[in-house]
Amino acid sequence: MKTAVRLLVLFLSAFGLISLAHAQGAYSPATPQTSPPALVSSPQVFNGSVPLGTPTAEPLVLSLREAIERGLKQNLGAVLSEFSIRGARGEKWRELSFLLPNAQYYLSETASQIDVATLGFRTSLFPKVIGPFGYVDTRATLTQSFFDWSLINRARSTGASLEAAKFSYQDARDMVVLVVGNVYLQTVAGAARVDTAVAQQATAQALYDLASDQLKAGLAPAIDVLRAQVELETRRQQVIVARNDYEKEKLQLGRVIGLPPGQQVALSDKALYEPMAAWTLDQALDRAYATRPDYLSARASLRAAELARRAAGAEYLPTIGFAGDYGDAGITPGQSHGVFDASVRLTVPIFQGNRVHGDVLVAQAALDQSRAQVENLRGQVDYDVRAAFLDLQAAKERVAVARTNVTLADETLKQSQDRFRAGVTNNVEVVQAQDAVASADESLISSLYAYDLAKISLARAVGNAEVGVAEYLKGK
Repeated sequence: MKTAVRLLVLFLSAFGLISLAHAQGAYSPATPQTSPPALVSSPQVFNGSVPLGTPTAEPLVLSLREAIERGLKQNLGAVLSEFSIRGARGEKWRELSFLLPNAQYYLSETASQIDVATLGFRTSLFPKVIGPFGYVDTRATLTQSFFDWSLINRARSTGASLEAAKFSYQDARDMVVLVVGNVYLQTVAGAARVDTAVAQQATAQALYDLASDQLKAGLAPAIDVLRAQVELETRRQQVIVARNDYEKEKLQLGRVIGLPPGQQVALSDKALYEPMAAWTLDQALDRAYATRPDYLSARASLRAAELARRAAGAEYLPTIGFAGDYGDAGITPGQSHGVFDASVRLTVPIFQGNRVHGDVLVAQAALDQSRAQVENLRGQVDYDVRAAFLDLQAAKERVAVARTNVTLADETLKQSQDRFRAGVTNNVEVVQAQDAVASADESLISSLYAYDLAKISLARAVGNAEVGVAEYLKGK
């Protein structure tokens, strides 16, 4: 009787240990849940930054190159995109873990009492209840996938997704170059508008003084003085507005490059016209398709979608894996002996409730979307490069026209001032000439800003804006 009970206990214990081993470490080709890395997609994030440091008492003098370097380190879009690479790398390691060996060690002490009737033993040979009894079990487990085409393709897919994340990070850096360059050029234009407004105020002040002197000498009517005073006050208002806009533009520059709050800045680069090296449209398009990061990222994402589709289809295929454990078990540590389990498992899917069919449909839809996005982006690259060429040429012509117009307006103002000073005409002609000068100056400022921005936009459209802007800034 005691021998039968011991045999039954050993059988039940071994059955429990085998179940525990398989539950904790047996090979199982579970379908891992994957998700693409969260990439930066909202343009608004590039208007923010992660400020570093403390403000200094003296204004920080910044060139365009230095502003871009700070933006590449601290702009929020670049920072978040860099974090997305870490997420994509984590996804890759998670998928690889299903293909690499998995080992565990555990130590357990168990106390049990068994009702043998619940296990189907309805005989008087055994007591109705066995136990309580206890045992100690310590062992190491190992599982390894020998062949699982679905898991292999999933791991390769996450590798392609990691490459897409890296290209997206480079694209984010190119976007930082464009955003910082745009804000810096806007600030440069703001500084030029302040200087122009101050000069126009000085001109209006000289006109007012001349009209007042002529009124006292009886050479001009009072209406000329009033007209000159209105012009002077208008120019004063423009100075106030220009200075306010300029200060706000400097604040925005500090935001996109991560300056500490309250840090004053001064710009060392001015809006100087520097012709760009000649490119042909075909050269620019070839370079864009070869180096533009967002296009390369889309192609890498397409490759990841293709591999994910293969992985989904491979769920129909058999898998081979190994599961084993080795350890020591017994009533007490002093009354124990070695135990082990080892198995090689071939799993052949027969019917899985159409789960695999659903996975295939989802993966195919994602693949079709990726293909459409790549084709759309290819067209977008073509549009961006052509539009940048048109903007660059138009801005170049605008600069030439604006410079001529400024020269003509200045000459007109000089002659009208001489005519008014000589008493040939009233100061209406002078005021109109001043307005023409103001308009010509604004047109020149806008044209220079548009030309410099067009060069940065072309570098962004072609790809690798960091290198493109560095070439443009060479020698500065």
